[in-house]
Amino acid sequence: MVELSEHLQGILATLPLKPGCYIYKNAEGSVIYVGKAVNLRNRVRSYFHSSSDQDFKTSQLVQRIADIEWILVGSELEALILEMNLIKKYRPRYNIRLKDDKRYPYIKVHWADPFPKVTVTRQMVKDGSRYFGPYTSAWAVHQTLDVLRRIFPYLTCDREITGEDERPCLYYDIKLCSGPCIGAVKQAAYRQMIDDLCKFLDGRSDPILARMKVDMEKAAEALQFERAAALRDQIQAIERVVEKQKVISGDQLDSDVIAMARDDGEACVQVFFIRGGKMIGREYFILEGAQDEPDSEVIAEFIKQFYDEAASIPNEVLLPQEVEEAQIIQQWMRQKRGGPKVELTVPRGGMPQELIQMAAENAVETLRSLKAQWEVDTNRQSEALAELQQALALKEPPNRIECYDISNTQGTAAVGSMVVFEQGVPRKSLYRRFNIKTVEGPDDFASMEEVLARRLKRWQSTREQRGPGVKIDPSFAILPDLLIVDGGKGQLGRAVAVLERFNLLDKVPVVGLAKQHEEIFIPGRPTSLMLPRHSQGLYLIQRIRDEAHRFAITAHRSRRSKAGLASRLDSVPGIGPSKRKALLTKFGSVDGILAASIEDLTSVKGITEDLAMALRSHLE
Repeated sequence: MVELSEHLQGILATLPLKPGCYIYKNAEGSVIYVGKAVNLRNRVRSYFHSSSDQDFKTSQLVQRIADIEWILVGSELEALILEMNLIKKYRPRYNIRLKDDKRYPYIKVHWADPFPKVTVTRQMVKDGSRYFGPYTSAWAVHQTLDVLRRIFPYLTCDREITGEDERPCLYYDIKLCSGPCIGAVKQAAYRQMIDDLCKFLDGRSDPILARMKVDMEKAAEALQFERAAALRDQIQAIERVVEKQKVISGDQLDSDVIAMARDDGEACVQVFFIRGGKMIGREYFILEGAQDEPDSEVIAEFIKQFYDEAASIPNEVLLPQEVEEAQIIQQWMRQKRGGPKVELTVPRGGMPQELIQMAAENAVETLRSLKAQWEVDTNRQSEALAELQQALALKEPPNRIECYDISNTQGTAAVGSMVVFEQGVPRKSLYRRFNIKTVEGPDDFASMEEVLARRLKRWQSTREQRGPGVKIDPSFAILPDLLIVDGGKGQLGRAVAVLERFNLLDKVPVVGLAKQHEEIFIPGRPTSLMLPRHSQGLYLIQRIRDEAHRFAITAHRSRRSKAGLASRLDSVPGIGPSKRKALLTKFGSVDGILAASIEDLTSVKGITEDLAMALRSHLE
């Protein structure tokens, strides 16, 4: 069992055996995780059992829980809805969540107005309007509207429309407005045009084109050649857009296709929108907090958060794999849609399976592209470094930045990471890890002190060893222009102490970065520094900190895995260090040993047939 305070023990003893949501808070009172359960007592208590089976993220969460609140609900569906609302409200650090601190943009059609306008908004409200989205890029939304306005010249001004104005605005003259202000189009015809625009955004272009072609022929027969020509141009404009839409199926299918790619703790979800058998668009979304979570859990959380914000829900959503909460999510989606049943389907072959594969490939490419964008955007890098120079009062932009983090599980297999960024770009060849040697138990402060001391000793030794033919490790040969430790005042204090010990405090600027509010702590400054929320400088240090965290976790897992493997073999009677090393050299892992035949095992020096049989029996 995890060691608990009396306060937490009292809460766990009184948890109800009913469905609801639980809220974990840290010592500062901030919400760090929200979950739901059919049985609150059993679910919450399970977090505090032996940590040996917990992943790193869960073990870190449990260590930070100082208080627990819960809210009872009447059903599992109510728990799901409440959980989503709480995550949206608090954006807890340990929950999976869409990576965006603002609302996504939508196209809004003001349908309740007599002459509806079309605008961009970031909030859906129940005011009789029609919404389309969400979209990930406001720029892409405006590009879409530029195309739509040429096909459906909708109203954009704030005039009161009476149809009796003497003259229209410039947009009428350049054919970007149909002119309801001067009566050039009547209300019924204008609303029909806006309804067509809505159908077009929904992917329903075929009925629009059919009706327009009939109207064009009638206008020509009535010798209304100007109207016929206008309809012809409108039809051609729609057809030019529609012909770019990939035809998926001859059936009039409506579905969303979801797939995912993951890399270094980040998850990118790609959504294809299929309407009437055609792919009318696609969007990607980045999720944070997905580290250590299985793919099925990440996809389930995406579905809940995305469709909670989506303007429409199709009757079918294609998924790459089953999700545990499929039934209750389908129930919620149907309730939100207010219509027929919504199916979450995992295709097993044919075109649906090919669509999943296509979406997955797009997700991989999107994630790769997003990571590459920063590295090639020298303007952003220069801007970020200049912002850090100014904010931290540095003499020069920090060309070389080093960041350090500590990773352990209850003090075991502790590892420190060192990552290096030069000119705002990661230099992975200079990354180093430090297996903690002198610290007993989960003491991150002492571990950080050990890591920094070892790093600066290596710097000292490179200075002493310089000379012809001497190989110098470039990771340690140069001091950083900025040293970042992952943590608040406590970690910063240890870093300052180490720099003072090496007489480098006036040569190496050092700061601490606290995770909760992205606060920067500076030596000798009583209050923390908060960079502007959308600044390139903040983005850079977040990226550096996240990279140090990822590298530390990767190294810690590797060390923990090797320790676990060695201990399993050491527990077998008759297997000592030399035989263990020989077995691992030949078979690579416990799984490799288990898969080997008795004959293969006895081919290893020192392994008799009896010992081979005992080895397999013990490991199985």
